[in-house]
Amino acid sequence: MKKIATPKAPAAIGPYVQGKIVNGLLFASGQIALDPATGELVGTTIEEQTEQVMKNIKALLEAAGTDIDHVVKATCFLSNIAEFAQFNVVYAEAFNTEFPARSAVGVAGLPKSALVEVEVIAAVDEK
Repeated sequence: MKKIATPKAPAAIGPYVQGKIVNGLLFASGQIALDPATGELVGTTIEEQTEQVMKNIKALLEAAGTDIDHVVKATCFLSNIAEFAQFNVVYAEAFNTEFPARSAVGVAGLPKSALVEVEVIAAVDEK
């Protein structure tokens, strides 16, 4: 196992790591819309927060030596499932044309009262 840590994504706010690589797969911890430099929540709309979440995910992928095209599974948590369509627009733009398998669920609450959290599993070349 290899631990992934990068200052380009938010530091863990609890007892977990940003990600781990096991058997050629990156298991990335869920990302909310935190600014990596300040640790503060970015944006007040689902669109703004989703943009920051996807930036954080891309930073983790880069640190692991992979990219958005190698994401095989995403799990998305929305504090208001009624904003699913708006979330989908920004989410789809973050991926080129290679969409991963995905689950999306509405939840009662997220850390720091975030509107969205996304976790991914991605293929990694373990050289």
